[in-house]
Formats: sequence, structure tokens, C-alpha cells
Amino acid sequence: MADPAQQLPAVWTIKSILAWTTDYLAKKGVENPRADAQILLGHVLGYDKTYLAVNFAEQPSEADRGRFKELVQRRVAGWPVAYLVGRRGFYTLDFEVTPAVLIPRPDTETLVLEALTRLKPLTDPVVLDLGTGSGCIAVTIAHEKKDARVTAVDVSPDALDVARRNAARNGVADRVTFLHGDLFAPLPAGATFDLVASNPPYIAHNEFATLQPDVRDHEPRGALDGGADGLAFYRRIAAGVGPFLKPGGRLLLEIGSTQEADVRGILAGQPELEVGPTLKDLAGHPRVVSATKK
Repeated sequence: MADPAQQLPAVWTIKSILAWTTDYLAKKGVENPRADAQILLGHVLGYDKTYLAVNFAEQPSEADRGRFKELVQRRVAGWPVAYLVGRRGFYTLDFEVTPAVLIPRPDTETLVLEALTRLKPLTDPVVLDLGTGSGCIAVTIAHEKKDARVTAVDVSPDALDVARRNAARNGVADRVTFLHGDLFAPLPAGATFDLVASNPPYIAHNEFATLQPDVRDHEPRGALDGGADGLAFYRRIAAGVGPFLKPGGRLLLEIGSTQEADVRGILAGQPELEVGPTLKDLAGHPRVVSATKK
């Protein structure tokens, strides 16, 4: 724990550990120092944030403090907190995450909420999630829409292993089918869906240098790399989705905040698609572009 630039507390209680670590992480430029300290200490001790607040005078063991110190040093070195603790909350559920998958973000909940709104009046809908990663979209839809059957595709076998475990831990493994392959390639002939959703890779090559180091250096490049201009997967999805959407079926695509016009233009170039509204995230940024099969 020791840092010569900081005075050490006389006793290492939960309160003093959190205070010291918050200050330490802040000085190292970590974006959310207090929250990160709470998550990491709670993970080591097996407690939630509420327990830490109520039992602030408790003194963790030397072994636990050692484990905590190792995690703090890895956080300072740039490792995302979600990878350090192996999980991330998304929507109302808890998801396992490893460096094989993109860490679920609150922005993607915008897509899930719209998907659930569209699926609500349907009976036994069938859904396709392209590039499922951790499975956060597919698993959440299956969990919230109890009669939905979801097919989730990913090109990464390691990501699919994580997604399968997330389906099992959230009680939907019997209603989510996982397929290994590139976008539409592994789908059976004649398969059609009421809704196709995707959060595809959309970072342009010249944008990688501007990413936060924890994203750029630790999250899977394949889940981020959208080609030279960041739009490669939107072009491929738009060109290929037609035969897999039922008439009136919905396509929902998460986008980067500056990509709305480009993605809408790509979708508008497909005669079988009618481009719908763009949905904004909680910060007011364009986040999901929609289209309907004519």
C-alpha cells in the first residue's frame, strides 16, 4: 500500500483503505478513483458497497490487503476494473467478462430497451444478435422477454464461451442458441427473424490512438476495429440482412456518436429497408439507428 508521497494511516480500516486508495488512484490519473477503490476492495472482501459503508471500521486481514494492493497496481497500469473483478453489471443482470470480450457499457442499454419495446407485442419472437461478445444483448433480451428465442453469433470462440456461461448464469441457456462464425455465415438456410440487433466494431483506424489506454490496450481489438473509416461492419450488415429479416422486421444498430448520418445513408442505400428514427442515449448522443424490412 505504501507510497512515500502519502502519509499512511495508523490503522488500515475499510474507511482508511478507501480514502488512501481513492487519493492514490486520483493522483495516478484514474478516472473514477472512489468507485474503482470500492469495487476492488469489495471484490477482495466479498462484500458490496453498502457493507463497506456500514462496516467502515472493520480491519481487513493482511492477506486481503495484499490482494487488494495487487489489484490497485494493475488498475494503475491500465487494466479495466471489470477485467480485474471478472464481471460487469448490465441492465438488471450481472455478466462475466474476460479480456476475450468487450466490457458491456450503459450506452448499449439504449439498444436493449428499444428491442424490448419492439418485441413486447409479439408472441414467441425470434431475435438475432450479431457479434454477441459477452452476450449482454442476447441474454438480456431473453431474460426480459420470456417467450423470445435468440440466436447469438460471434467470430470468436473464446467470446462465445463467455457468452454461454452468461446465458447459463442468468437462466436463459435453453432459449439462446450460440453460433460460431462471421455475421450471417453460420445461420441456417431460410432462417428469418423478427428483430436483428448488433453492436458492431465501429472504431476507425485513425481513432485508436485517441482511445483511453484501458480500452485501447486491453479490450479485444476485434470487437473495436471497424475498418479504415469505422463503417465496414455497417456496410456488411446492411447488405446482408435483407433475407434474414421478416417483412416488418426490425434492424437495430448501435453506432458511435458521430456516425449517425453515415450509417443512415448506408441503410438508405438498401431498397428493402426503410430507415427509422435514431435513438439517443442518456447523454443525448445518437446511439442506435433503426430500420424496418419493407
